[in-house]
Amino acid sequence: MNDPLPTTRPILLIEDNPADLDLTLRAFKRRHLLNPIQVARDGQEALDLLPGWEAGEPLPLVVLLDLNLPKVSGLEVLRQFKACKAACGMPVVVLTTSDEDRDIKTAYELGANSYIMKPVDFDSFASVAAQIELYWCVLNKPVHSLS
Repeated sequence: MNDPLPTTRPILLIEDNPADLDLTLRAFKRRHLLNPIQVARDGQEALDLLPGWEAGEPLPLVVLLDLNLPKVSGLEVLRQFKACKAACGMPVVVLTTSDEDRDIKTAYELGANSYIMKPVDFDSFASVAAQIELYWCVLNKPVHSLS
């Protein structure tokens, strides 16, 4: 199977807050990001992607995961993503408002690749988006398949 190019693989944004979702999408649009953005609006919607990945659908290049999600918490989503053989190597960046030590510790224990506090203003968020894009979409060498 030919793996898609990193620029065609989506960035999966798991975010339920409409204002934060809009802020993130606008920040990436300002950067002229080449990767499509795939959105899951709650934890269950994110977990519903697992069967497709297990069946061989291309993994997202990176996952941006909020922790405070309805239906299934972000930490549980992270736990299940990292427990899935097909998705366990996929980078997950926690992008959240929580600065609780226990959330940070648990996220890293569950396999988060990074933990970033969400900036509240657009310019700061655009700067974070630029750094995410540079590292995860340009510099980082992604995993294609673990099978």
